[in-house]
Amino acid sequence: MKTVLLTGFEPFGGDSINPSWEVVRQYQYRRIDTADVVVCQLPCVFGRSAEVLNEAIDRYRPSLVLALGLAGGRQRISVERVAINVDDARIADNSQRQPIDRPVISGGPAAYFATVPIKAMVNAMLGAGIPAEVSQSAGTFVCNHVMYALLHRLAHMSGAARGGFIHLPYLPQQAAVLANAPSMARETMEAGLEIAIQTALTVEEDLHIAGGAVS
Repeated sequence: MKTVLLTGFEPFGGDSINPSWEVVRQYQYRRIDTADVVVCQLPCVFGRSAEVLNEAIDRYRPSLVLALGLAGGRQRISVERVAINVDDARIADNSQRQPIDRPVISGGPAAYFATVPIKAMVNAMLGAGIPAEVSQSAGTFVCNHVMYALLHRLAHMSGAARGGFIHLPYLPQQAAVLANAPSMARETMEAGLEIAIQTALTVEEDLHIAGGAVS
């Protein structure tokens, strides 16, 4: 039996909720196709977030890991292409750490690409009427930190586990207090995530279709 590990973050930056966790926690003990889903909440803290992630990987030995985070201001579910080996925090994390121009992992490669079929995942969500996109940057905050740490860990594990990162927009209740901020209903994001999981479990080779950006 396959296991899928989903992670979401605790709230940060003054928010009382984080859509990544609000969506992910709906999947605890759910079965998708032939895979059992388990979930884990990560602290929005440099270093500790990667430690908690690695502990969950050790515990569950998943064949697929999808980490989720918030990208306030984005209009679509964003499937990330690449994580870079840089922590460069514009704001402090939840432990008041603010690393600047530091590597996620000292001596690690400059970047890791997601090992899930990112374009197929986006294409499947779009086909279901769910706004989605390939994103070329996971940023340089804790989300990128976790994505890089995840792919570094999977690259050094035996087996064929796949990993990736998905950014979610604000929830409507978050956007309601922000001027002109896009949002997406939790139910829509949940449906998109299920499609993303199913695609990542069943598609071996990614689609050769456009997913780039012009800026």
